[in-house]
Amino acid sequence: MSYDAIVLAGGAAQRLGGADKPALSVGGRALLDRVLDACPDARTTVVVGGRRPTSRPVRWTREDPPGGGPVAALDAGLRGTTAELVLVLSADLPFLDRETVRALLDAPGPDGAMLRDPDGRDQPLVAAYRAEPLRREIALLATEHGNLTGLPLRALTSELDLARVTAQPLASFDCDTWDDLAAARARIREHGTVLDQWITAAKNELGLDLDVDVKTLLDLARDAAHGVARPAAPLTTFLVGYAAAQAAATGADPAQAVAEASRKAADLALRWAAEAEADAGTGAADDAATEQNGSG
Repeated sequence: MSYDAIVLAGGAAQRLGGADKPALSVGGRALLDRVLDACPDARTTVVVGGRRPTSRPVRWTREDPPGGGPVAALDAGLRGTTAELVLVLSADLPFLDRETVRALLDAPGPDGAMLRDPDGRDQPLVAAYRAEPLRREIALLATEHGNLTGLPLRALTSELDLARVTAQPLASFDCDTWDDLAAARARIREHGTVLDQWITAAKNELGLDLDVDVKTLLDLARDAAHGVARPAAPLTTFLVGYAAAQAAATGADPAQAVAEASRKAADLALRWAAEAEADAGTGAADDAATEQNGSG
């Protein structure tokens, strides 16, 4: 199902001393860009907040007056959407992934779905809402209170019939304080996640949309380093990438092109190593024969 996305990127960030929170970086990428990467296939993406550079095109808007709170900001963003399903996200979710977004979009709730964190707390700013009931409830709140300024999100979501989605533990982790930001930066450097985080960051920086077979490339780098010379590892992987790009330019599937180029380069490295081992064995045999003849 097609959907629009609204990212709330305003707020005073009081616990961060008024810093421009969406522009703060985790893993070398702005928090806002990390959130935008989780919903790349949104038909329209509306960011509610001050304009700033982003990794992909978005539409900008602000609540009136600025600083009116999350319901007012959501209303402003909703006015820029037309899809029947609207993904709503805050701009400070460094670990939100596409799988979590897809789970929300696919959930069967009558009025949408909301993420529930591992502690059992609902996350209304990590949710997918049906646009019609969302607009209806916002209009009712505006009529009841005269305006939307300062209203809490629970005043809106409590009137909606939403499914709950429990996703991976870090999907709802947000950066409200400097300690949160430091924890996020430390976590992406952990041994079990650093390569995936780095590959994702590098792909976004280079404008690539490609599934990377990390194991294949690491095996290739190992074979080149051991079979040829250590500096051959990065040079070989560069050449594989270049060859794969050339193949993709002629219509080949990029992932298959990388796999095929990696296979060829790895086979070459293994042949190179085999020759070296054979030559070493021949040299040792010659030395042994020479020593035997000399002693005779």
